[in-house]
Amino acid sequence: MKPSKSTNEEAPFVRRRNYIENEKMQIDLAPIALNLLRNTGISEEKELKIEFFFYSRNQIKADALAEALTKLKYDVYTCKSAGRQNLILVTGCTTKMKIDDDTIKYWTENMSDIAYRFDCKFDGWGTTPDQD
Repeated sequence: MKPSKSTNEEAPFVRRRNYIENEKMQIDLAPIALNLLRNTGISEEKELKIEFFFYSRNQIKADALAEALTKLKYDVYTCKSAGRQNLILVTGCTTKMKIDDDTIKYWTENMSDIAYRFDCKFDGWGTTPDQD
């Protein structure tokens, strides 16, 4: 009989191949989201807060990710995911940033990398044009 894995030895939630595929998808989706914002009149010079979404299956890893994001001065909280069984949602908002292609691409890559470092999945971002 095979011994069960301890919490420290659990299989990764995000495997390297999945991280690479997800990061590419997020980068490919960013221009689409930016186009939608442009259609509402938001220029590249406009600064907005961005809402972000990550998932983890491990509370300790989710908390470590939340701490890393808090160090970036982001508002962050974690909770059980309502729609995804046994997952923890890490979500919140960034500080204001320019909504131009280069900034969003760099930020998206950075969020994907941070998520992978903590064995979490970066599940995307959104924003609203009517911020103060």
